[in-house]
Amino acid sequence: MSDKVRIALDAMGGDHGPAVTIAGAELALTLHPGSEFVLFGNSSLIAPLLDARPELKAVSRLVHTEIAVRMEDKPSQALRYGRWKSSMWLAIDAVKKGDADMVVSGGNTGALMAMSKFHLKMLPGIDRPAIAALWPTVRGESIVLDVGASIGADANHLIDLAVMGSATARILFGIDRPTVGLLNIGVEEVKGLEEVREAGRILREGSFPDFDYQGFVEGDDIGRGKVDVVVTEGFAGNIALKTAEGTARQIGQYLRAAMTRSLSARIGYLFARSAFQQFRERVDPRRANGGVFLGLNGIVIKSHGGADAEGYAAAIEVGHGVVRDQLLAKIRTALGRPGRPQAGSSQVLASKVAGGAAL
Repeated sequence: MSDKVRIALDAMGGDHGPAVTIAGAELALTLHPGSEFVLFGNSSLIAPLLDARPELKAVSRLVHTEIAVRMEDKPSQALRYGRWKSSMWLAIDAVKKGDADMVVSGGNTGALMAMSKFHLKMLPGIDRPAIAALWPTVRGESIVLDVGASIGADANHLIDLAVMGSATARILFGIDRPTVGLLNIGVEEVKGLEEVREAGRILREGSFPDFDYQGFVEGDDIGRGKVDVVVTEGFAGNIALKTAEGTARQIGQYLRAAMTRSLSARIGYLFARSAFQQFRERVDPRRANGGVFLGLNGIVIKSHGGADAEGYAAAIEVGHGVVRDQLLAKIRTALGRPGRPQAGSSQVLASKVAGGAAL
């Protein structure tokens, strides 16, 4: 596929709105000059930002709407007042109509998931979507899913996550047969929730030619990069994600405080500046920004609501890779292969718990 990718942007989404989305689009354009953008939002706020960026304006189309989904809205509220007319809905609609190859939004996660599921629908055989996140590790990067799309999972859903996550890893990492692990409280087969143990049994005994199942992994194995794909349900995945992000910021603050504590520390920092710069780049959460909504019949990328322009550009970059390498088609193929159990084969974990979390 050529570098020309049509990108629908919910320009009003996120904590900073158009100021970040437009600046992020400009940065993304420098990486992929063939990109085209369709921007949805309040034209009085967006147009001046585009006027200041003539190269971006030349490849962009602006669609005005005064309705924006608020970050604090419940998904049901967003669907009630934002359907058909909000910047988020219209960006999703562009993918539905084939006017865009993907949609990127930094807006309300629950609302984005609800609108995407309602309008784009799910892939055949998939009941619930998942958010897949790139995770920095000592070996490079891993994919962790689900990190907040829904709460609770039965064995069949966990296996679907393994299938979709491994397809994503093959594309983003260029690995023929990614390794997959199930997040658990221990590596022993007798440990963990019944649904996790049942999924582990099926993955061990089944035939899954597209990935190599490695068994259970624990929380500290994620950062070690023990496997290419870590599978978990959204409640645990979202807590793990937020904990890792907070720990990275905490370590950064500790280092800054230590480097300014004394004259000798400041002198030592001057000699080790390049090493600290490499460390900052490695743990910078902007590098891993961009969660892919898997299981939908369309490409939806979720940027962190608090991302800056570089982070937003990173989310667009993730979408470029997903579109370019035809992830959606490959997931459809993987889901249709033998070895995957039929829906309803396992008991449901928290079966009546409503889905939705904030990335």
